[in-house]
Amino acid sequence: MPDGFAELVRRPESEVDLAVGALMIASGADPALDPSAPLASLDEFAEGVHDLVSLCRRLFVELGFRGERRENHSPINSLLHRVVERRRGIPITLSVVTLEVARRASVPLEAIGMPAHFLVRDPRSGLYVDSFGATVLDDAGCEALYRDVSGAGPEVKFGADLLPVVGPREILARILLNLARIYRMNADPVNLEWVMRMRMVIPGVPPTEALQLARAIASQGRLREAAVELEARAEGDEELAETFLPAARTLRSQLN
Repeated sequence: MPDGFAELVRRPESEVDLAVGALMIASGADPALDPSAPLASLDEFAEGVHDLVSLCRRLFVELGFRGERRENHSPINSLLHRVVERRRGIPITLSVVTLEVARRASVPLEAIGMPAHFLVRDPRSGLYVDSFGATVLDDAGCEALYRDVSGAGPEVKFGADLLPVVGPREILARILLNLARIYRMNADPVNLEWVMRMRMVIPGVPPTEALQLARAIASQGRLREAAVELEARAEGDEELAETFLPAARTLRSQLN
């Protein structure tokens, strides 16, 4: 896990630097990453931006940021430096670019953790920016998008509870969740391990997810280490012990 990530995500929410945290995640996949270049690009993108209209013009017209539709299951779309370089990504990482450019330009925006698709909102106008689709939406547009990407029918009520404002910790946790899903799908336990280690230090992430970490460790042949991981996390927590200790015993039995 990159140095400093645990300390960063445990700061008060207002002190968590989203871009720095996202680049720390990216450095897990690319240890040689120098964060100064993508941070400088974000600074440059913000030059001349002064409101929502000029922000959207800069990102989606002049710079050409768009959603990656052909390789949307590739991990590079969750790595901020690659998104900045390629100007392609998934909804959450493109929204991070939008949020960070807006912050540098003193344009207030809110992160909106809509299920199945990430958005940002202008609190002054109430309009939403879909950075993946490079478009601006009203409430009706958000509902149409939600139903399209989630497959939800008319029996599912759409309201403010599906458009929650979220902070940087939750955004970072969601980026890691996307990466974990990709690395599990690709049967890549080496990368899954560092992703789960980073998720586990973020306040609010369910401690039961340590099972995924243990499985990633065990899949690399480190059965004893996986068992110790579960046993240490179960210590002093009866609820976790009920699940973790039997799993640890199963791992240890495979050593014989």
